[in-house]
Amino acid sequence: MTDILSLYDSITLGEMSGIRLMNRTDTKFVTTKQMLRKLLLLAKDDYCTQEIDGERIAPYYTVYFDTPDNAMYCRHETGHANRQKLRIRSYAKSGQSFLEVKTKNNHGRTHKKRVTMPTFNPQEPQHDLMFRPQDDCFKDYEEFLANNLRYDPTILTPKVENHFNRITLVNKQKTERLTIDFDLAFDNIRNGQHMEMGSIVIIELKRDGLQPSPILKHLMLLGIKPMGFSKYVIGYALTDGTLRRNRIKPRLRKIAKLMAQ
Repeated sequence: MTDILSLYDSITLGEMSGIRLMNRTDTKFVTTKQMLRKLLLLAKDDYCTQEIDGERIAPYYTVYFDTPDNAMYCRHETGHANRQKLRIRSYAKSGQSFLEVKTKNNHGRTHKKRVTMPTFNPQEPQHDLMFRPQDDCFKDYEEFLANNLRYDPTILTPKVENHFNRITLVNKQKTERLTIDFDLAFDNIRNGQHMEMGSIVIIELKRDGLQPSPILKHLMLLGIKPMGFSKYVIGYALTDGTLRRNRIKPRLRKIAKLMAQ
């Protein structure tokens, strides 16, 4: 993978700032590392790869919050298009952490709001973190949560965390981003269950509207089709057998087949 990425032109984190696409449409694809290598070779003339401190593969950490009855998980699993997630996302290479609210509306557009969390340490994450009125953490983020989150933040607790590596590509016209996540591992904070996803790769095409995308022809050539994959929902379902999963069972079976390849 590293050798293939060396064939790409690079783009810096600063240059990426104009392509944030905070209000966007997302299309996800699920494949394997073997197919990813083929895809990267096909796409090398159309894309640049993000580089930070000489590295083109970046480690990420995320922890997701939910209500006591898992309302955010259930709303997604039952197919509601209008939904939200609350998470902390940490970028190990840049040393930054953000508290993020992701909102998806009925038109399929994803809107993300975030605020920095300078005191959060992903190397020693605080698994009992809550946004209670008596905590300094709540005071620091009360206004942000009140303005962006539909749920009562005081009842939310961390449910599941993940680690993964990411490649970020930008097309030469700088109208879209392509994130490629692999080496996914999930840890359920409630029951301690651990799950590694093996060769699974999650590709996400992020663009403002339906702009032409050079990656789509390569995906079609390789037979890689769109498939929904919420890291929170899939990771939570795979590490907690008590959760409802009726609607996502077919997706879980497809993922299991890919993992077995």
